[in-house]
Amino acid sequence: MFDAALANDMAPFSLLTGAFHKRNVRGHEYIHFGYRDIDGTGRMAYVGPNSERVQSLVANYKAALGGQKDLLKKRAAASKALGCTEMLDKHFRIVHKLSAYGFFKAGGVLIGTHAFTAFGNMLGVRWMSGDKTLDVDFAHAGKNISIALPANINMSVHDAITSLEMGLLPVREFSGTTGAQYRNPDDPELRIDFLTSNAGRESADGVVQMEGLGLVLEPLKFMEFSLEGTTRGAVFSGSGACVVNLPDPARYAVHKLIVFGERPIAQRAKSNKDLVQAAALVEWHLASGASERVTDAWHDAVGRGSGWKQRAEQGRTELLARYPHLMDAFGANSF
Repeated sequence: MFDAALANDMAPFSLLTGAFHKRNVRGHEYIHFGYRDIDGTGRMAYVGPNSERVQSLVANYKAALGGQKDLLKKRAAASKALGCTEMLDKHFRIVHKLSAYGFFKAGGVLIGTHAFTAFGNMLGVRWMSGDKTLDVDFAHAGKNISIALPANINMSVHDAITSLEMGLLPVREFSGTTGAQYRNPDDPELRIDFLTSNAGRESADGVVQMEGLGLVLEPLKFMEFSLEGTTRGAVFSGSGACVVNLPDPARYAVHKLIVFGERPIAQRAKSNKDLVQAAALVEWHLASGASERVTDAWHDAVGRGSGWKQRAEQGRTELLARYPHLMDAFGANSF
């Protein structure tokens, strides 16, 4: 599935919505490809003169692109039949559209429960609990966006979302600025949160302005931990598949322990989900002989300061109280 999605992701024009057109210039016909660029602007890419050779290339391209999309749908169906977990199609449409607009190429990272579900598919296991959510959560690695994008591109995530025509509206802050969350008032299963690390970048109104993205991001404490050492994976639904960036699974597990220690008592339900997901990933690493990855991530976290250590140890204490076999596997001094 991942290889097929990656091949499709790399194909020219493969994620662009557009069509081939004939243009007459001084009595000669030329073929162009019309499409919407990342910033929402209509553009025309030159293909070549309207010759038999170019028409053959266009026909072959259309056939290959259609075949690739059919292949992805077949791979998605096969993955589901083999036990992999698919996204709700309405969620996948959002992720796929953001992928088409270059969000993940620019450094965006899929986080939250959708990432946890993708881990299961990537690691070859099927989670039995802790994988149900109504949110599609994204994180972004902050200042790195200017490095990941070409200097002449102004990507607007807002344009990508509104082009879906799915009723998603940006939540407005009291200051009147566009917030870091999109909702559909008539459909509670459609909500997108745009998050980032606070890392000293929070503005006076509590958000981080990202001009290159066309929206603002909500800064969260400790988020940078999951945005380091990311990996790539595939998400899918019945309509296809696409490649996304994901946190490193071991770092994600330790981050969940930190988040558990940070959440207030009023968010107990989310705290329980944090521990369930952390336990599942820690157990997978143990069973796979890769426990050192979790150990390394743990030492990295607790070495970042007293605030990090306090919250991480609070999460670990609760984790081992509920899942004591993890303590036996790691040993008291190594985890």
